Amino acid sequence: MSENAAKKTRKPSFFKGVKAEFKKITWPDKTSLLKQTVAVISVSVVVGVVIAIMDFFIQYGVNILLSL
Repeated sequence: MSENAAKKTRKPSFFKGVKAEFKKITWPDKTSLLKQTVAVISVSVVVGVVIAIMDFFIQYGVNILLSL
C-alpha cells in the first residue's frame, strides 16, 4: 500500500514541476517569430530547389546510361 501512496504523491509534484518549467519559457515576440518563420520557409524552398535540380541531373544521367 505504501507503494501506491508514493505513486499518488509523485503525480502532483510532476505536474507542479511542469508548470514551473513552463513559467521559465521565454516566448519570442511577433517580429522575431516572423523573421524566424521567413527564414525557415526560405531555407526550405532553397533546399527543395537544390534537390529538384540534383534529381533532374541524376535522372538525365541514368537515362543516358540506360540508353547505351
